[in-house]
Amino acid sequence: MRRVVLILAAFVVLGTVALALFVTFRPEPVDKFAECRSSKIAGGGATIGGPFELTNQDGVRVTDKDVIDRPALVYFGYTFCPDVCPYDTFRNAEATKILAERGFDVKPVMITIDPARDTPETMKAFVGYLSDKMVGLTGTQEEITKAEKEYRVYAAKQGDGEDYLMDHSTSTYLMAPGYGFLEFFPRTMEEEEMADKVQCFVEKL
Repeated sequence: MRRVVLILAAFVVLGTVALALFVTFRPEPVDKFAECRSSKIAGGGATIGGPFELTNQDGVRVTDKDVIDRPALVYFGYTFCPDVCPYDTFRNAEATKILAERGFDVKPVMITIDPARDTPETMKAFVGYLSDKMVGLTGTQEEITKAEKEYRVYAAKQGDGEDYLMDHSTSTYLMAPGYGFLEFFPRTMEEEEMADKVQCFVEKL
């Protein structure tokens, strides 16, 4: 009986040692997008993006799963923006046009940070001018604030009266169904370079 107990104890010890060795020396999971990445945040398991429920430019209620049903370039801005947002959203729309010419379907998305002025009708006029593929999203202030937090977006009202401005972060996020956040792009990146980088990711999905 004692011999059986000793054998069982030996198996327990060996199993514990084997588990410890596996945990210590197991290989890191392979990142199939590694060669596409240019930011450490994207490759480091960053928790950017998450569930939302908003209203699109046609007045239809949609969720993140409805919107990000294919690779998507997601940008937070507002239609009354005097310079930054029109340039950034135009650049994103142009990048998706370049990708479409190459055979890749990528959706441009703009989520307002100024829901008080950006009604569905206002968003429809803005995104419709840029691209017939672009989705414009608005909602209540609470819904927009939740989406901003999910995407780690900074936004703050500057000034009073009807002509107030919004201070905000300007990165564009590449999102994909089943993967979530893949990469972010600074506003200094031109459309051709953005298209090249997005294509690298999309080809590996």
